[in-house]
Formats: sequence, C-alpha cells, structure tokens
Amino acid sequence: MPEMQVRPVQQTPTVEGVPSHRADPLAARLAALDPAQGQATARARRDALERLQAMGLPRPRDEYWRYTDPAPFNAPAPAPVPMDDAPIDPPLFSDLDRLRLVFVDGRFDAGASDPLELTGVEILPLSQADLQPGHWIGESYGVLETVGQSPVRRPFAALNTAAATDGAVIRVTGRASRPVQLLYRRTRPDRDATLHHVLRLEPGAELTLIESGLAGARVNIVVEADIAPRARLHHIVAHRAGYPRVSNTHLFARVAEGGALKSFAMAVDGLHMRNEFVVELAGDDAVVHVAGAMLGDGAGGTIHDDDTVFLTHAGLRGESRQVFKKVLKNGAVGVFQGKILVRPGAQKTDGYQISQALLLDEDSQFLGKPELEIYADDVKCSHGSTTGALDETALFYLRSRGVPRERAVVLLVLSFLADALAEIEDDDLRERIAERLEDWLTARAEA
Repeated sequence: MPEMQVRPVQQTPTVEGVPSHRADPLAARLAALDPAQGQATARARRDALERLQAMGLPRPRDEYWRYTDPAPFNAPAPAPVPMDDAPIDPPLFSDLDRLRLVFVDGRFDAGASDPLELTGVEILPLSQADLQPGHWIGESYGVLETVGQSPVRRPFAALNTAAATDGAVIRVTGRASRPVQLLYRRTRPDRDATLHHVLRLEPGAELTLIESGLAGARVNIVVEADIAPRARLHHIVAHRAGYPRVSNTHLFARVAEGGALKSFAMAVDGLHMRNEFVVELAGDDAVVHVAGAMLGDGAGGTIHDDDTVFLTHAGLRGESRQVFKKVLKNGAVGVFQGKILVRPGAQKTDGYQISQALLLDEDSQFLGKPELEIYADDVKCSHGSTTGALDETALFYLRSRGVPRERAVVLLVLSFLADALAEIEDDDLRERIAERLEDWLTARAEA
C-alpha cells in the first residue's frame, strides 16, 4: 500500500492510499465529525487515523459484523433522535453519593459537574489534560485500543481515538470513597458524540465508575482501563429507559496480577446498539467478569442489541465470566458474540461463558456465536447459549396462587435476569438497577 498522507488532528482528514470503493464512505464519515484538538495525544490520533485508513469502515460481510448492519454507524450523519422532556438526571442515580462529570453534546461541562476533587483519585477532562505537555495521558491514550485491534479489527474504536472531542482522564492511587459518574446529556436531536475515557488504576487502587445518560443521536464511546496489580475496577453502564439511539461502545482493559474488573451493562430499548468488550487477563490470578442485561420491545420501532466480547487469558489461574441475558419482544433482535482465548502457558484458567435469551413472542430473534480457542492443557473452560420462551409451568404455578398474569410474567423475567444482576458487587447499585428493570417490565406488561 502506498504511503498515506495524514491530516493534522485539527483538520478534515484525507484518505489517500485507500482503495476507491472504501475511501468515499470513510471520507464522508470523517468529514462530518467535529474537528478534534490534541497536543499530548497528537501522535496517537495520527496513528489511529492511519490504521483506520488502512482498514476502512466495516462491511456487512465482515465476520464480526455479519449479525449487525454497520450502515447506521457508517453513515456520514446520524438520523435525528427526537428530544423529550424527561428529567435530565435520571432518578436511578440522582440521590447517590457520587462525583459527577457531565458531558453535553460530547464535551465536558464544568458548570454542571461536581468539583473534580476525590481522595485518592486524580481527574481531568481529556480536553484539558491534552493541553498539558508531559501529562501521562500522552503515554496511555490509544494504547489499549491499538492492542485490541488484533486479531479482530475494530474500525470505530480507531475512529474514536482519532477524533474524540473529550472524555475523562482518571488516575486512581487509592480506594475511592465514592463512585465517579460520567453523565451524558444532549441539546440537539442530530448530534454525533465521540468520547474517549482513559483510566489508570495504580497497585491496590479501587474505583466504581458509572456511565449513564444519552450523549447524542449517535454515540461512539471508548473506555481504556489499565488495571495494575491488586487493583479493582467496578464498571456500571445503565442508560435511562426509552431512549432510542445508535450507539457503539468499547471497553478495552488490561488486568495485571491479582487485579479485577467487574463490568455490567444495562440496555433498555436501544435502537441500534453494539457494545464491544476487549479484555486481557495479563497477570497471574487476574479476575474479569463481564455481564449484561438487555430488555428490548420493538413495538415502537426496530430494536437491535449486539454484545461482542473477546477475553484473552495470558496469565496463570485467571478467572473470567461472561453472563449475558436478553429479553426480547415485538420483533426485537439480540446478538451475542463471545470468545475466550487461552494463550500457551495460561494454565489453570477458569473461563465461563453463558448467553441466554427469553423470547416473549414468536417475532423476536436471538443470534449467538460462542467461541473457545485454547492453547493450554490444564484449563476449565465452558460456554453455553440458549433461547426459549417463558416457562409455562412456572407461570401456571404463580397464577394458581393468585398472582395476576402480568405480575407473574414480570417476576419470571426478573428471575431470568438474576444471574446477570448478581455480577454487580455493590448491593445498593444492584437493587437500584433491579428496580429500574422491574419498573420497565411492569409498564410494558400493563400497556
């Protein structure tokens, strides 16, 4: 491939050297984005743009896009998403003792955010850290995303690294006394939002990170988390119900010896969503649990939710769990692509993967692709994927005890989701999310 010319990060990029059949859509996609500024991250942004130009945008025939149409993500501009008058700060976390970072239309809003002061935690918006010569963000930005491009290419993650307008830069040196919430808001019905968050947890540190809200009509979010020995990151994503949107999120993480990552995502009625988790258990005795609960009702339009997970075991005695549950009705579609890769020498690996869908009618669909690739001989790895309807015996039992049918359905669905919710360690957060899911189910059952 001939040498490509790369734009300065603040200008509209070119796509020289890219085959013509791939260049035009990519050029249009890039030209529609807000200009990205960067000093400390300038080199990483240029490198990401070069990688994106080489790989191009995904196509429907690409192996990891065969179940999800990339067209809404490839389009130069998002389809408008109507604004509504619902509360900006959802009740789910409004009374939680946490430190809020608010991003409006993809940019940090200092006036709406809390003071960025938390014992054992250093916080800056990316837009400010990027202007500081010598800031550690220059060494970390885009590193895990770059590593996560192999063996599977992830074009929208590279696009994010090249063009992110803002994000949170967080370094944790101790045990954070309260959670940090990234709260997303928007003011326009047709806005792209491209956010890039970088987390560095030092040895023995611990943090709970919460993401919620709607950043734009189309969202591209990357979280890079470097977790040092014995550090622990609890990651919760819970967006308010009733927000149709086009969303592509990525979590890239590296977990060192004795470290732990617990990530849980709740999705309710997302229009066209794809969530990618790319995590390496790099050290011995590392622990990674990734879980999700998705509820989709296609009565108001197309609902498509795709969770794609790639976990790599590289150390001894690593433990990983993938637990994804999806409840689908009125033509909603759920997708799960999960892989466990055990590298040579990663003995005593314990890897578990389960993906299950509950179909509440005959029009909905679940597509599953579980994978194991193992190059060590002393391991315990398993995967399973099931799809089914409500248990009529259990439903009859509840109704025979005087439970109305609508309430019985809600109870059975909550029971189905329980394994995914159990992955949330914090009792208060788990109860809040369970209540939110119950409210959604009750409203749909009574409609």
